[in-house]
Amino acid sequence: MPLVLLGCHAAHAQELEPRAYSPNPVGVNFVVLGVGHSSGDVLLDPSLPLTDVSTRLTAGLAGFGRAYGLFGRSASVAFVAPYVAGDVSGSIGEDRRDAQRRGFGDPRLRLAMNIMGGEALTPAQFATRHPEPSLGASIVVVPPLGQYDSTRLVNLGSNRWSFKPELGFSQPLGRWYLDLYAGVWLFTHNDAFFGGAQRQQDAIQTLQAHVSYTIRPQLWFAADATHYRGGQSSIDGNSRMDALANTRVGITVSLPISARQSLKLSWSDGVATRIGGDFTSYAIAWQYTWIDQR
Repeated sequence: MPLVLLGCHAAHAQELEPRAYSPNPVGVNFVVLGVGHSSGDVLLDPSLPLTDVSTRLTAGLAGFGRAYGLFGRSASVAFVAPYVAGDVSGSIGEDRRDAQRRGFGDPRLRLAMNIMGGEALTPAQFATRHPEPSLGASIVVVPPLGQYDSTRLVNLGSNRWSFKPELGFSQPLGRWYLDLYAGVWLFTHNDAFFGGAQRQQDAIQTLQAHVSYTIRPQLWFAADATHYRGGQSSIDGNSRMDALANTRVGITVSLPISARQSLKLSWSDGVATRIGGDFTSYAIAWQYTWIDQR
């Protein structure tokens, strides 16, 4: 069961997560501890009025997830909390500014369910199943609980709610696995933006594609790609020329440690960038999994 590495990528739309809709047997639980690093032209919020940005962000995360059955289908819930340390340098007009931030970012809750394929199975049934195509749906909720100060332009939290409904299609092909996702990020207003302003942001449409190959259980690698666009913002009703149209690619590798433990390594970089996506990210996460005894 994958867990999105919130905090390892600087903006929600820029994430790359293969096998996010892969079914799991009912009763599987997991905990994740991870760390990620991003550097380049990256901001926690790419719509900020900064130019010539140079950033180094390091984020740690802790998460928990569980698989269960819902209406006869495989479903899951996952929660992640990030701690972020960042050094940001950028220009506002002709003035160069530097900022250092340390603290908690906004947490994330994800609810997912297979709506075609992916039946809810016990561990014994799951072990003998024949993999089949599946279509899943999810909703990610990001509450405004991270560190935020309206007197600062750069913050770790966003001071607004974010929501991402998404559909994900998965197609097993022997040892190969194909994932295609389509989603949209929706945002509420930030009524306490820098200088007492109100900030609004349009929706961001996202597409992801992943091709992975399984060598043996828990040992697999994937080639990843995402494209996201939209997200033009306005401050006190004045629109800004900051709409996104970016493409990123990456690689993900899963390595087994034991029957219950695994490591996930990932790398991603921007290949076509309009605003706020020309950066490189690395991440590593340790996952411990167990199944409820019945």
